Amino acid sequence: MNAEPVWITESQVTSLLTLAEAIPALEGGLCLHARGEAASMPKTMLQFGHNNLHALGARLGDYVGTKTWAHTEGGTCPLLLLWHAADGQLAAVIEAFALGNLRTGGTTGLATDWLARPGARVLAMAGTGKQALSQVAAVLAVRDIHEVRVYSPTPARREEFAARIEKEFADRAVGARACASMAAACDGADIVTLATRAREPFLAAGMLAAGSHLNAIGAIAPDREEFHQDVFDRATVVAVDDPSSARTLSREFRTRYGENWSGVQTLSDRILRGERRPGDADTTVFKAMGMGISDVALGAEVLRRARQQGMGRPMPAPVRSKPRFFAAAPAPRAS
Repeated sequence: MNAEPVWITESQVTSLLTLAEAIPALEGGLCLHARGEAASMPKTMLQFGHNNLHALGARLGDYVGTKTWAHTEGGTCPLLLLWHAADGQLAAVIEAFALGNLRTGGTTGLATDWLARPGARVLAMAGTGKQALSQVAAVLAVRDIHEVRVYSPTPARREEFAARIEKEFADRAVGARACASMAAACDGADIVTLATRAREPFLAAGMLAAGSHLNAIGAIAPDREEFHQDVFDRATVVAVDDPSSARTLSREFRTRYGENWSGVQTLSDRILRGERRPGDADTTVFKAMGMGISDVALGAEVLRRARQQGMGRPMPAPVRSKPRFFAAAPAPRAS
């Protein structure tokens, strides 16, 4: 018999799972997917004005799940729903602000672990928004980074974010400094992460140092673009999390690959084959679009830990009710 469904809050998610712990959970989910033991639902998106409605999902182990949210100019409220795969009954509703950061940051950490040089020490970070700090933390989780260089076109934001990095990661003695241009941030950087809402590309191939790795995670809609096409010309490895989403939603990749995607690999296949960064690679590129497998993998891990620790607010399981077809007939008038 299934356990009673639970509602898991943001604060419970963050108490149950750290970003460093999310990375191996994501790796496990991607391995199952590469072996054909899990399936991901293609991401769908509806644009309305400058807003987007998103949905993605997956089957993984004992669960099927979907995460949905409306990203609007006024805000957002993402939720992950998990059902038991055997009978379709509700298992959990998980508030997914933090979960989304863990998934997006953790995916970058996983890609960086497999594709960046082991001795990487300098990170260039473009973007200072809500995903930026978890993106920095993800790289710190897998590499011994000594310096983070921050680029934003707004001077105050890059200065503030550099100070925030030093404060947040003071125990790791990480230095951070603001850079007035993307080229300055990339000069000699081992790892470059783009997490912006740019509508025009701002990173060119000539800015990247030999031996560097690029994480491009910001442009996940057809009206956005972060890097120029010449970046592909230098890439020894080009990998994505979800090819189907890249084909439909990434302007950078659609422009480059059109109908022939033979030059694009999946991160999950490389992990399954045990293929890390080639020793002679000039640059490597990873494009993250967001993948249902990743959300469900983390959701299942959060739910497992919540069950173990007795966390989550119990919810009554939905009970069917016969629909009404017509409103009740009015009572007859008295004669």
